[in-house]
Amino acid sequence: MDEEDWGRRLLLLWDSLDERSEDDFLAAMAELVSERPADDPVGLFEQGAAFDSTGHPEQAVEHYRAALDGGLTGLRRRRAVIQLASSLRNLGQAEVSVELLTAELDEDFDELGDELRAFLALALTSVGREREAVVLALTALAPHLSRYNRSLAAYAQDLAEVNRGLLPPGTAAPAG
Repeated sequence: MDEEDWGRRLLLLWDSLDERSEDDFLAAMAELVSERPADDPVGLFEQGAAFDSTGHPEQAVEHYRAALDGGLTGLRRRRAVIQLASSLRNLGQAEVSVELLTAELDEDFDELGDELRAFLALALTSVGREREAVVLALTALAPHLSRYNRSLAAYAQDLAEVNRGLLPPGTAAPAG
């Protein structure tokens, strides 16, 4: 199989998602994935993502887990963890989502680091840990702002310290 050609056709299929019916998109993805071995982690991931994108989180979870168990690597592995955790949260398993995403924070940072933190913030709110979610979201957001980066990062740090019991509630360090 020509990986470059397969990848090009995969991108075209994903680009057509909004123009196709759910059944047509899933059938086209199944056909494309069938060109790979049945246990191929890339194919399993892409099929899972197709199920996820068409509102079938149960099937997506099965495929994501199989892809990860099959040795999925690189950015697709990171995407699979984020998407698996998101689907689990949507299926009422927010604690598992928090565990998966928290463990992923210890992995090497890549261009999906902020996305990881955003989905972890969502999962944290689902388990009643809203303050931690805000800290995570603000910390991820601060470097992208055109102004107030330092202030926002300092306020996020203050919230984290209050959350850990290092500062009393309502206390704020000078943020500058």
